[in-house]
Amino acid sequence: MNSESKQSFVLGDVEVIRVVEWQGAFAPARDLVPESGAGLWKDNEQWLAPDHWAPDSDRAVMALQTWVLRSGGRTVLVDTGVGNGRERPGSPQFHHWQGDFLGGLAQVGVLPQDVDVVVNTHVHGDHVGWNTMDVDGGWEPTFPNAQYLIPAADDFHFGPDNAYGNGLRDDDRLVYQDSIAPIHRAGQAVLWDGTHRIDEHLTLESAPGHTPGSSVLRLSSGDDRAVFVGDLLHSPVQILVPSCNSCFCLDADAAVASRRRVLERAATDRELIVPAHFGGAGAVEARREGEGFALTRWAAYGTE
Repeated sequence: MNSESKQSFVLGDVEVIRVVEWQGAFAPARDLVPESGAGLWKDNEQWLAPDHWAPDSDRAVMALQTWVLRSGGRTVLVDTGVGNGRERPGSPQFHHWQGDFLGGLAQVGVLPQDVDVVVNTHVHGDHVGWNTMDVDGGWEPTFPNAQYLIPAADDFHFGPDNAYGNGLRDDDRLVYQDSIAPIHRAGQAVLWDGTHRIDEHLTLESAPGHTPGSSVLRLSSGDDRAVFVGDLLHSPVQILVPSCNSCFCLDADAAVASRRRVLERAATDRELIVPAHFGGAGAVEARREGEGFALTRWAAYGTE
């Protein structure tokens, strides 16, 4: 599903706009979140279906989306999706994918030259794909005026010095070569670790586990707070039971620890949780409940 309307909300002085590259049934629910258990999905069917779970096929429903932030007079993209024309043999659904992501950005008033900052929350193929585009048979930065913020730990892990993720997945090498290496060659890559301040409203913070350099982006403006959690969460069932990792998490214990820490702060500070892959409203508030958390309020988009 391409973005057909402008879906946005305002937090303090920051406008947040959602651009969807793809949305639909992705994988069997317990293949995606192996420790979740059938009962967790069934017991929450009333609100999980249809935006997050398709009960008839027992598949998790997910979105690939980019968050456009207008902050301090600059345009910031949070993650860049799958990208077009990629060699992704390990991800058949997106192998040689062709979509209209740039058209979706244009619909919300963003042209490639307008982007000032690109945030890659981590280096996986569905978060860095539109970092680059094919120009005369070679990969070039899609956003020529942007600074690309890339977690240093992921750049090392997935880069040539660590043999492209220790050679565990061929897609990791392909992703780095077509979506990260060209950013370095263009001199637009900024590697960071720990925390990185983008502006007065936006701060990146390491949250390792899903990948070594996985990160979250915190937004604080006026009385409003939000946290863009990347792949700490693939499904809202992981808010209910934060000990449940996705099948893609490289360090299970670290991923659980990061998820709990981020959700604890979100509940305490009433941060809006803005994930990379939820469909439907796609952003939610949570509160503590037992060993996990309960969802209290979904974000309401304004549409044009």
